[in-house]
Amino acid sequence: MLPTVLLTRPEAAARRFAAALVHLGLPVVISPALRILPVAHDGRALARAGGLVFTSVHAIPAAGAARGRPAICVGPATAEAARKAGFEVTEGPGDAEGMLPLLQDLGPGWLHPHGAHIARELPVQGMIVYDQVALSPSTRARDVLSGSGPVILPLFSPRSAKLVSDWVGRAVAPLWLASISAAARAAWHADAARSVTAMTPDAAGMRAAIETLLAGEPPIARRVEAPRGGD
Repeated sequence: MLPTVLLTRPEAAARRFAAALVHLGLPVVISPALRILPVAHDGRALARAGGLVFTSVHAIPAAGAARGRPAICVGPATAEAARKAGFEVTEGPGDAEGMLPLLQDLGPGWLHPHGAHIARELPVQGMIVYDQVALSPSTRARDVLSGSGPVILPLFSPRSAKLVSDWVGRAVAPLWLASISAAARAAWHADAARSVTAMTPDAAGMRAAIETLLAGEPPIARRVEAPRGGD
């Protein structure tokens, strides 16, 4: 029986990642664990900021007119979105820990617009511009989790890993985890039949991790090499 990929990212991001998995020929179910909602914030302060730090594409619409301002972005996908918005981009390696060297000695005038829930504090003044509201699993997600076929769960953040592990307390299906980072894997608190952590914290690393799961690697956490790609 073919495994089913259960994607729990916000809808748009889940659909982009699903398109990157078409070549695998696997059934895909999308059931977001989070909904992104804007929250009230000081838009004028963001528009005046000399530079911005983006750790998610969801913060870019709140940042005001780019005007060629500098932006330090966590990884390739966020960098691509910031470039399209008109920012002068410095691209990070794909995770907040790896971008820390880029944030040293930035000086005044930089801001970090971010969500209400963040995995890591950064040495830049922050501002909450959106919330990540937890969602329950869809009926289709419950169906695949209660079935007998394996379910591949790509875990793209520690918070989503925690929320989805809350979903699966009574899951019957064998769960195969593909974690974007060690932090995401550590946030998982349910059983798993197989677990792989991507070598690179981006979409390419996650695709490679899923392919490793499909290849029948031993059901232990391991890291896999992957080309660079979107975060």
